[in-house]
Amino acid sequence: METSSYSVLYSLRFSTTITNSNKFYYRIPPRSNYNFSLGPSFSFTPTRKFNFLRKYLQPSGFAPFCSPPSSPNQNPSPEFAVLLEVDGVLMDAYRIGNRQAFNIAFQKLGLDCANWTEPVYLDLRRKSAGDEERMLILYFNQIGWPTSLPTSEKGTFIKNVLREKKIAMDEFMMSESSPLRPGVVDFIDDASNDGIPVVILTAYGKSEENIARSIVDKLGHERTSKIKIVGNMEVEKSLYGQLVLGSGLLSGIDEELAKEARKAVSAEKQKIAEEVASMLKLSVQIDTSSTESLVKIVAALRAAAEYAGVPVNNCVLIAGSQSGVAAAGQIGMPCVVLRSSLTSRAEFPSAKAVMDGFGGTDLTISKLRAKLYS
Repeated sequence: METSSYSVLYSLRFSTTITNSNKFYYRIPPRSNYNFSLGPSFSFTPTRKFNFLRKYLQPSGFAPFCSPPSSPNQNPSPEFAVLLEVDGVLMDAYRIGNRQAFNIAFQKLGLDCANWTEPVYLDLRRKSAGDEERMLILYFNQIGWPTSLPTSEKGTFIKNVLREKKIAMDEFMMSESSPLRPGVVDFIDDASNDGIPVVILTAYGKSEENIARSIVDKLGHERTSKIKIVGNMEVEKSLYGQLVLGSGLLSGIDEELAKEARKAVSAEKQKIAEEVASMLKLSVQIDTSSTESLVKIVAALRAAAEYAGVPVNNCVLIAGSQSGVAAAGQIGMPCVVLRSSLTSRAEFPSAKAVMDGFGGTDLTISKLRAKLYS
């Protein structure tokens, strides 16, 4: 019986050649091209129970995820692809609407004495490093808490304010009056005209996916028909999502193989958490939920590369968040940061560039190309 030896989770971009019905040969790309390794290679002998996996490794079963070898008659692959986050990139809603959302929340809760002017809001943001819960505590410590509020219920009061604020913020972002960032439409059009794949990431971000997609809709149907949108469903359907997130392919693998894969993923989650904490210079306990979030972002970035048909290291993420930059760094994806109200004071040493906006002296396709190949 033939024995197949390869790394299932080491790389998701590999090609398959079949010489007869029983033998499979696998070519794995050089390790230097992929920085996201989920575990060591291992060998096993395919059994009848494992035959189902063969259909995924055949070219016909793999077509949605891997391109066949190039032929002279095929169009050349794009030189790179552009991945865009929504929050802070397509729209800097928090620069425009966050303060107003707090004031709406105060009104809904009957806090007539509370009203944040622009100077008050900016001062609170500076003192709290953008932590909204801390902003509220600082503010009410200064002006006084509601007289009818017991001390033991201050935490609940803060959560109620933040809940109402989020509702107001979501409504603002979905409204017709909320604008996209200046220049982003021209940037997307220039990329499309140059044959550069554009992928918008709605699978993660400060906003929920339905809100992120409503922001994308502001680009117009004609424009969105030319780009790809990667949300949670697209991530789950991607090869990476099926292998690593356990939605589909892993569910049929022998129990021991699935168990080993899960162990490898858990180890990688811990590694990612520690590296992010180090990068952000945090001296706090590792937060499991934030680790889960970073793993989710990595999955979205890898899925986006699949849908763009471009290797991960030939994609460039236009990021508006710290977490996006961290995830891109984990997998060796170049990243350009677009400063927003969420990242105005942050530093990004791993980014190719940090820009203030789109167009003119800021980010354009020609400047992006120069940054990538400089």
